[in-house]
Amino acid sequence: MNYVVWDIETDSAQTDWATIIEIGGILLDENFKELERFSARCRMPQDRVPSATALCINKSNVDLLTKSNLSHYEMLSQIESKFKEWSPATFLGYSNINFDDEVIRKEFFKSLRKPYLTNTEGNVRHDALNIVKAAFAIDDNILKTELNAKGNKSMKLESLARLNGFESAGAHSALFDTELTVKVLDLIKKKQPEIWSEYLKTSSKLVVENLIKQENIITLNEYFYGKSYLYLCAPLHQNFCSHPVYKWGQVVDLKADIEAIQKLNYEDLKKEMKKSPKFLRTVKSNKAPIILDKSFALKVNPYKKLDLNLINRRSELVKTNEKFSKDILNILREAAEEKIETSSQEDIEPEESIYSGGFTSSKDQALFPNFHNGDWKEKFALLDKFEDERLVTFGHSLIFNEAPEILPKEIYKKIKRKIASRILSTNKEKWWTVSAFYSECDEIRENEDKMFSFKTVDEKLKFLDGINEYVMNLEQKYLNA
Repeated sequence: MNYVVWDIETDSAQTDWATIIEIGGILLDENFKELERFSARCRMPQDRVPSATALCINKSNVDLLTKSNLSHYEMLSQIESKFKEWSPATFLGYSNINFDDEVIRKEFFKSLRKPYLTNTEGNVRHDALNIVKAAFAIDDNILKTELNAKGNKSMKLESLARLNGFESAGAHSALFDTELTVKVLDLIKKKQPEIWSEYLKTSSKLVVENLIKQENIITLNEYFYGKSYLYLCAPLHQNFCSHPVYKWGQVVDLKADIEAIQKLNYEDLKKEMKKSPKFLRTVKSNKAPIILDKSFALKVNPYKKLDLNLINRRSELVKTNEKFSKDILNILREAAEEKIETSSQEDIEPEESIYSGGFTSSKDQALFPNFHNGDWKEKFALLDKFEDERLVTFGHSLIFNEAPEILPKEIYKKIKRKIASRILSTNKEKWWTVSAFYSECDEIRENEDKMFSFKTVDEKLKFLDGINEYVMNLEQKYLNA
């Protein structure tokens, strides 16, 4: 299967509210040879305020925000088309599972597209950072590194690339970061060729779930406090080995005294599960965890000091004790339900509802191609056929940004008032406001330590003046909404 390595630059670090403003992608064959590349940048939509910090990091100045050939909607259309053309493939980026993937899902959702393109229709996804961390757990010297402020090896992409001989001066542009990711992964692939396919096998959620059900002992890689560890684990009973709410695999660390733990009553087991170090570990099957053969963990402490017969006996106790597994799942269920009950009850906005609001219906999804193929008047008319009110809201926003003149006056005014109430709010909001932007901009301006990749203070101040003026113009647009 081919690989698609990709990266995005956004206007915010909040995935529900982030806007993709630039993307880079490289298509590679199974031997990691480049076949094609793709990049695109768009203008900022006029219904949201960017984060000054995000723009400083990716050097998105006022010209880049306003003068690109592509609108945001047009760029998303190109991304969807290119990713479909490159499918099926293994999609991966650097720390993409928790950010890039989340953002693109939510951006597709808000632009009336199927959100899960990178892990459906024959595609699977992985995370280059997970692979890097596992490579270090197996061989601490696999790549040259520098130490971060806490004295741990830095796993930052720019740092790894620079220390291993790759030019990194253009880091934080999407295509350049994509190139660096390819180079770092290619280095690992060449240095650990026999393990490369092992890293990649967990790109499929189904494969991970089957491994947890079928294997007696596994090596699980996890990363804590700046260090990468290998854990020797036994999955719970095959019929009761998944979290009852989140559906993630549950495995037991074999350095724990399993016999003693299994003798505990229910309440004492509950207390034991809260203690540190934890005997129970979670395998997030949909987030490309690294699961390797048991032989890897058996080479490291404390497992290599344990008798192999003891390890096998503990594994057997975990795998065969149905009651023990059921009790653990019940305790996990109680904790999850309590968390849900005590979680924030504030109103969830449509932009935040991709998971909590449920999947869009197949009937609505069937309308997506017609929506994108029609002109803007046809798009507006088609919105009446959607059942999901979230999609209607998103559709109106798309038209407001792309072709506001075709909206009836009342709908136009309603949308403009909604945007104004959001971006002009002086409260602390979940999204970025004009007020928050100005405060952030002032802080960056006055803080001599916040230089990002600017070479001089004058360069930084000129940049800030430009994006500040952009937001001032945005504010003026909505003051009389």
